Amino acid sequence: MTSDKSGGSVENSGGGGQRVTDKAWFTYLRYGIIVWLVGYLAIAYVILPMGWWRYEKRHPALANAPTLTHTKLGIPGDPLDVGLVGSEAQVLKAFQTIGWTRADKIDLKSSVEIAASTVLDRPDADAPVSSLYLFDRKQDLAFELPVGESARKRHHVRLWKCDQLDDEGRPFWIGSVTFDERVGLSHTTEEITHHIGPDVDAERDGLLDSLLKAKQIEQIEYVDDFQPKPEGKNGGGDLWKTDQRLGWGVLID
Repeated sequence: MTSDKSGGSVENSGGGGQRVTDKAWFTYLRYGIIVWLVGYLAIAYVILPMGWWRYEKRHPALANAPTLTHTKLGIPGDPLDVGLVGSEAQVLKAFQTIGWTRADKIDLKSSVEIAASTVLDRPDADAPVSSLYLFDRKQDLAFELPVGESARKRHHVRLWKCDQLDDEGRPFWIGSVTFDERVGLSHTTEEITHHIGPDVDAERDGLLDSLLKAKQIEQIEYVDDFQPKPEGKNGGGDLWKTDQRLGWGVLID
């Protein structure tokens, strides 16, 4: 209550303050609607389509792909962790470009040569790799990159050609890439064998990085949670550990 000059009283009105409060509320509401709308548009028209695009971009062979190789006796072997899309000719060219050699088939001659290489510490760039099985058959292709003067230590990969083709008629080659760090007796069969290092992810990433740098693949893609477990043991009793991803790429002509 205030007095005017004539001695009368004038009652204060709260309408002005209420109008300010209402204006601020409508401003917040308007900005809230704008933020919600921008978020909705981003999810509906950018994020979700990108996710579906990445899913659809995957090769159909990955839909129900196996995750482990096996020995001839059915014992779990090395984990599958790498894949390539393309023809056999493209696969052969890609590995030749990065300096990997195609492994010999196992026979008497190649067995004697790898034994001599290991014992005498002399080169055997195309030494055979032991057979692992997938799709009821041993590997279709195998490549290696020796480390040092003998076949005792080497990077190597086994590849199997999947039956499914993508919409461009290209096959998917699924494989297991590991590092042979020494020769010894198998922990499960007592046979002479190579023992692999546990860090299979380093081998996967190293191979794909080499292919990318040599411009043999377009880019590197990953399938998350491909492996159901982060670690395991192969047929030789060797421990392996992984981030559970499979890395793959499309080969370039």
